[in-house]
Amino acid sequence: MTQPLILAIESSCDETAASVVRGGVDILSNVVSSQIESHKRFGGVVPEVASRHHVERVTYVIEEALSTADVTIEEVDAIAVTEGPGLVGALLVGISAAKALAFAHGKPLIGVHHIAGHIYANRLVGELEFPLVCLIASGGHTELIYMPEDGVYEVIGETRDDAAGEAYDKVARTLKLPYPGGPQIDRLAQSGKDTFRFPRIWLEKDSYDFSFSGLKSSVINAVHNAEQRGEKIVPEDLAASFQASVVEVLVGKAIRAAKDKGAKQLLLAGGVAANKGLRGALEAACKQEGIPLLTPPLALCGDNAAMIGAAAIHPYLAGRTSTLAMNAEPGLDLESK
Repeated sequence: MTQPLILAIESSCDETAASVVRGGVDILSNVVSSQIESHKRFGGVVPEVASRHHVERVTYVIEEALSTADVTIEEVDAIAVTEGPGLVGALLVGISAAKALAFAHGKPLIGVHHIAGHIYANRLVGELEFPLVCLIASGGHTELIYMPEDGVYEVIGETRDDAAGEAYDKVARTLKLPYPGGPQIDRLAQSGKDTFRFPRIWLEKDSYDFSFSGLKSSVINAVHNAEQRGEKIVPEDLAASFQASVVEVLVGKAIRAAKDKGAKQLLLAGGVAANKGLRGALEAACKQEGIPLLTPPLALCGDNAAMIGAAAIHPYLAGRTSTLAMNAEPGLDLESK
C-alpha cells in the first residue's frame, strides 16, 4: 500500500512553514521562513507584522516544499493546515492558502491542532506507544497531556498564568537580553550557579498544573532590589537560578504524571523542548525512573509544518476531514478537536 503524501502548512505565529510528509513519518521536505529579525526590534511578536509576512511568504514556502520533495500538487493526497490555536490573522493566511489549494485541486482538507502537531513531532523520530504522557513547553503553552490512544487527548495539567516560554522571555527582557530570550537564558544558565534559590511553585499536592507568574515576579524583584542597593547581579547566576526553578517543577510534575498514569512513554514537545537544561534534567530523571523518553530534534521543537503533517495522518486515515467552511480558531480546544 502506497503511503499517503500530505502537504502541510503552518502559520500560527511568526514562522511561515510548509512540508511534505509521507505516511506521517517520512519528511520529504520541511521549509521554515522565520520572522525573528523583523520582530526582534519590538522585543516580541507583533501580530499585524506577522500576518503581513505570512502573506508575503506563504506561496513561496509552499512551492519550495513541493520542489524540495520533488512532488507536484497533483501527487499530494491531502492538504493539512494549522487550524488553531494561535494568532488569528496569522492562522487565516495559512488556512486561506490551504483551502484555495484543496478547492482548486480537489484534495481533502485536514485542520490540525497546533499542540497536536508538537506532540506528533515525536512520531517523526520514533514510534509512539500508548498510553503516554506529553509535556508541552512553549511560549504560549505549558501543559501535560495524557493520550490513552492515538488521536485522543486529555489535558491533565496546564499553566494557571504564564507559560514557561513566556516567563523565559520576560526574565530575558529584565536582563536586557535580545529577543528571543529563551535561548539566551539557557545559554547563560550553562555557566551559572543556582545562588538565588528562587521558589518552586508546586501548587496543591495532587495538582499537575503549573504557575510561573510568582517566579517571574521574584526574579524581577531580585533585579530591581539589587539595582536600588547598587549591587551588581551576575547574569549567569540569575539565569541558572531561574532555570533551575522552572526545570525542577516541569520535570517533577511530568515524571509524577507519567508514573500515576502508567505511561509507556514520556514525550517532550514545544519550543522550550530545545532548552538544554530541561532536556538534560528530563533525560536524567527518566533514566532514573525507568521511563522511556522521546524528544524531537532541535529542528522540530519550534513551529514547523512537518509536525502538522505527522499529526494529520491519523484523521486522514480515519476519514475525518474538514470542510471549506473551516475558519481560524485562535482558542481551539485540544480535547474537543
